[in-house]
Amino acid sequence: MAAQKQTKVITKRRKFIDVEIPLIRSKIELIANSPKEIENKTIKLDLTRQLKGKSVEVVVKVKLQDNKPIAEPEKIKLMPYFIRRMIRKRISYVEDSFSAPSQESLLKIKPFLITRKKVSRAVRKTLRNKCKNWVEDYVAEKRDQEIFNEILSNRMQRPLSLYLKKTYPLSLCEIRILEKVRPLRPEE
Repeated sequence: MAAQKQTKVITKRRKFIDVEIPLIRSKIELIANSPKEIENKTIKLDLTRQLKGKSVEVVVKVKLQDNKPIAEPEKIKLMPYFIRRMIRKRISYVEDSFSAPSQESLLKIKPFLITRKKVSRAVRKTLRNKCKNWVEDYVAEKRDQEIFNEILSNRMQRPLSLYLKKTYPLSLCEIRILEKVRPLRPEE
C-alpha cells in the first residue's frame, strides 16, 4: 500500500476591520484580511433612523488614509417612497437635473420642490431656473464633504427654500440626488 500524502491548507483568518464614517460620525465593521483588501469598496447605508424619518440612502466608498480605512460619501439619494408620501392633491412639483462643479469634483444634482398650491408653468420654470442658479453658486465655493454634511443636516435646503419663497412658497424643498460624477482636473 502506498502511503497517502497529506497536505495542510493554510488559511488566513479574516477579522473585523473598523471603518470610520466622518459624515455620520460613526464606525462600522467590515470583514477582511487586511485594510488594503477593503479599499475602494462601496457601502450603502440607510440613514432614516438617524435623520428622524427623512428617508435617505447614502453610498460611501472606503479609502485608506495613513493605513486607516475611512469612508467618503459618493452619493446621497432621497428615497422615492418619502417623496410619494409628501405629494398631495392640488399641488405642483418641480424637478430638475444638472451638473455643477464644486471645489474638488463635478457633482450631479437633482433638486425636488413641492409648492403649496397648483401653480402655472411659468412659475414652475422660474422656480427651476432660480433653484439651479442658487445651487450652482452655492456648490462652487464649497468642498464635497461640506456639501454632503450640509444636505444631511438641512443647512443647504433651508436658505434655498427661503430664497425661492419670494417667487412662490414651497411645502418641500429637497435635494433628491447628489452624486459625485468625477474629480475635477487641475485645469478646470
